[in-house]
Amino acid sequence: MEEKNFVLSDYMGDRIGNVVKGAIRSSFTNPKEAAIIMKYLMTGKSAKTKRDNFEKNGEHIPSFLIASITSDCNLHCKGCYAWANHACGEHMEHSQMPGEIWGDIFTQAEELGVLFILLAGGEPLLRKDVVRLAAKHDKLLFPIFTNGTVMDNEYMGLFDKNRNIVPVLSIEGNRQQTDDRRGVGTYDMLVALMDGLKAKGILFGASVTVTIENIETVTDPAFAEMLFAKGCRALLFVEYVPVDKKTEHLALAEADRAALEKLKENLRMTFEDMIFISFPGDEQYTGGCLAAGRSFFHINANGGVEPCPFSPYSDVSLRDHTLLEAMHSQFLKKLKENGLLDGEHDGGCLLFERETQVRRLLASCQSISKEV
Repeated sequence: MEEKNFVLSDYMGDRIGNVVKGAIRSSFTNPKEAAIIMKYLMTGKSAKTKRDNFEKNGEHIPSFLIASITSDCNLHCKGCYAWANHACGEHMEHSQMPGEIWGDIFTQAEELGVLFILLAGGEPLLRKDVVRLAAKHDKLLFPIFTNGTVMDNEYMGLFDKNRNIVPVLSIEGNRQQTDDRRGVGTYDMLVALMDGLKAKGILFGASVTVTIENIETVTDPAFAEMLFAKGCRALLFVEYVPVDKKTEHLALAEADRAALEKLKENLRMTFEDMIFISFPGDEQYTGGCLAAGRSFFHINANGGVEPCPFSPYSDVSLRDHTLLEAMHSQFLKKLKENGLLDGEHDGGCLLFERETQVRRLLASCQSISKEV
């Protein structure tokens, strides 16, 4: 396990600084690029000031949001939580919000001091209208979690021109592991895409769903070295949550999570110019689960405000409420007050493990709402 005095926020601050400095060094021949990077440093300070001012008035604003901007997806990855929750699939355009509502949500988030919004799905690049709107909100940072299969020349130009939208490519390890989960040919496509991004000097990250089948591969320094050489500067380990009960054997056991923590720390020491984060494992250094508005919440494709993607329950929709109103959700409030976000946290997803209690709490909130 990592040292108990590890502070995630300090680590993030230091590593983001390293990445930014590296980007500035590589952009001396491109003054525009350096100016954009410096702008984001100032934007972060401005956003924090806004959140601090709200905090003084009793309003807690999460620093980031997760937004599933589409329920449509062109792949059917093995063990996908969104498919298992029936939150995504093919040709599900009918169950998603129009672009103008997403644009308004981005505007509200900026005004509240939200720093960045993770765009997910489904496959978010299937909503080019929403991605274009995100690009216009240049005071917000938008990591976009994508399988990469629909990245065309127009998208490459969009990422090149608008550095506030950052592709985060989903990869599962080596060729066999990636193709086995995501489809034959996916790995080679991703490697070629990384080469294209590097050629244009576009910063990008990678996301790995960690299971017992790929943990050794994705925590091997050789894997990180390959990604770094391709231009990747952030690697997110998402511990597999078996929403599909048939895949419970793929989830990490306690010993596996302990091993992941140790291996992740080795990577942090070896690659000082990369960022390594695990979710939800790193939450153990922040005093519990970060969901339900403590540090973030999830907006589903239809506008429902949920604690997180692995706990898809909601009592309020952004189709009918402002972002600030949604933050006053009775359901999110009760989750925090009832201690469901607290407790020993050695990895794993607290709210998923407490699903029965979460559903019971939601039912009670909905009952009170009907009475009112």
